[in-house]
Amino acid sequence: MAPPTRSVFLSLLLFLSMSISLAEIRFTSVRSDGRPIIPFDEFGFTHRGRLELNLSRISLSSPNLDLNQVGFFLCTGESWMHVVQQIEDGEVKCALLSDLVKPVYTFDKLKADKDVNTVFTETDADQYTLVFANCFSNELTVSMDVRSAMYNFDGKSRRDYLSAGKTVLPRVYFLFSLVYFSLAGIWISVLYKKRLTVFGIHFFMLAVLILKALNLVCEAEDKSYIKRTGSAHGWDVLFYIFSFLKGITLFTLIVLIGTGWSFLKPYLQDKEKKVLMIVIPLQVIANIAQVVIDESGPFAQGWRMWKQVFLLVDVICCCAVLFPIVWSIKNLREAARTDGKAAVNLMKLTLFRQYYIVVICYIYFTRVVVYALETITSYRYLWTSMVAAELATLAFYVFTGYKFKPEAHNPYFVIDDEEEEAAAEALKLEDEFEL
Repeated sequence: MAPPTRSVFLSLLLFLSMSISLAEIRFTSVRSDGRPIIPFDEFGFTHRGRLELNLSRISLSSPNLDLNQVGFFLCTGESWMHVVQQIEDGEVKCALLSDLVKPVYTFDKLKADKDVNTVFTETDADQYTLVFANCFSNELTVSMDVRSAMYNFDGKSRRDYLSAGKTVLPRVYFLFSLVYFSLAGIWISVLYKKRLTVFGIHFFMLAVLILKALNLVCEAEDKSYIKRTGSAHGWDVLFYIFSFLKGITLFTLIVLIGTGWSFLKPYLQDKEKKVLMIVIPLQVIANIAQVVIDESGPFAQGWRMWKQVFLLVDVICCCAVLFPIVWSIKNLREAARTDGKAAVNLMKLTLFRQYYIVVICYIYFTRVVVYALETITSYRYLWTSMVAAELATLAFYVFTGYKFKPEAHNPYFVIDDEEEEAAAEALKLEDEFEL
């Protein structure tokens, strides 16, 4: 029997909302699950692709049904939309019966008390999703342990467990880690040469650089081991730890710079402390959600919820870090009109405006543009979206370091008479500026 219309469309939404993940050897336990469609993993095959599927501890609540409508298949995203249309139009009763999918294993081949070990060779290069279909979702629940391994063979007939288009990521992340370590070395040199004008925020910037570099090293090793063996061998734990620390310190740095801490004032106001108290716990939640998303995969029943939680808290964090910058701009605008150091305050105001605009551009690019690139880019070139995100992050780090570097003739502290007069003239036009 065909699944209800509502279930089909919910399954379509689940299928289309999958993130483009890095494949690896996955072990999944399904217990008394009656969902009509369960996506397991997504992978970009070359012309030399292979899927190994191992099933054990299989238990069916109603084994007397027509089990050729229960099983696993491979399907592309484009084909799946046509399959749903076929079901709605009554052309087929079950996704497994459609000629647009590639059946891997159907349960009518099950033998009593026997585990399933099957190998499926894929020669049509494309991005596929491994899906379990249960066309008797109202009558049948399934329990089983699933081991899935998808990989391609490279030119030397070695297995590559990374999706096509992402096999270069270990080298990409490692190269970026070298760039950040180099930047950290340059920053240490700058701090030493300008040690008389160094503030606490400059050491915090150094910590952010080092954590970012370590995060990239762990990510490179994580993907390298997955590429060769299908397992991260513990590097994923280190990656999550440094990703957590990097996320918290980066957002904290933006808040501290936005409030002018250590540059303009040695303390934080209560409302600024509240922003930090909001951002840091949200980053904890976001990192927990990210771990659940990465480790469980889309088959988990709470996967969509955690994905939405991650997106929500990420948006909240991005919005929250903008408020301190806006408050600083507002205070500097008022100070530029009232005190005797109008030019100094005006230059500070200009700098904070620039930083505000750059933070917005960075957030927009890494959250919106990168996602758009992932969506429109061919699966063979998905690594380009990761490179774009890392280049944007690198540009943001360089801009922040350059604008807020320790400097004896910093616009915060020193300004000559000519600049004072020029700034006074510019101050007359200040009211015309709208943020």
